[in-house]
Amino acid sequence: MMTMMKKAESDWNYFDEDGKALAAYPKGRFTGRIKDVGFECDLCGKCCTRAFNGHPYLLEEDASGIIGIDETAVVPFPYFDYCDQEGRFYTSGYSLKTKGDDAGSCCFLEGGRCRIYDKRPQICRIYPYMIHYEADEDGQYDWREISGLNEHGLYGAKINDKEAGEIFEDVKKYEAGYLLQEKVFLKALSAHFEKNKLKHIPKIFDTRIRDFEKGEEVTVFVYHGGVFKEHKTRKE
Repeated sequence: MMTMMKKAESDWNYFDEDGKALAAYPKGRFTGRIKDVGFECDLCGKCCTRAFNGHPYLLEEDASGIIGIDETAVVPFPYFDYCDQEGRFYTSGYSLKTKGDDAGSCCFLEGGRCRIYDKRPQICRIYPYMIHYEADEDGQYDWREISGLNEHGLYGAKINDKEAGEIFEDVKKYEAGYLLQEKVFLKALSAHFEKNKLKHIPKIFDTRIRDFEKGEEVTVFVYHGGVFKEHKTRKE
């Protein structure tokens, strides 16, 4: 059985390698891709729905800002990797809450427009751009620079070198912030488990994940502000 320390160490190495790859990612590849695609927002609002944008991950500063606006507007980021022997999950941050409609619209989307647009989180500011290294449908690993291609927005817009470079810096900053947040979480989680004599037991984890997928309420601890904050939540 993989111990909590070994699992955390394995995940730490994964994020560490991703960080090195991100640092080495060539700017020219990104800016060339962005200029070729020429994405232009047409205000369709699709990117503000779960159907198109999954669970947007909030960096800590953005989560704090959203909580300051409406503390009910965030939910624990629902991709859980850790669970203790009591069946309680742990996650590294928050995601935006949805309204529960068929599209999974963001709670701040009203009349097809964001009501906190000037204060929107970084993930919303950079979307649909990304710098992810992940597998495609055939299992081949490569970089992805844009999400939802040909599913929303307009294409063929003229994007100059300066604008493309600024987009690159913003996206790289967000991606680096995400990796750092995960590593800080792993360090704190290892210390928390050791201090409180907790264990990560895969069998219990699998059982509680099934319960969560069925719509049952689960306990989730979110690492935010240097502490683990307890939440009761259900799958949205």
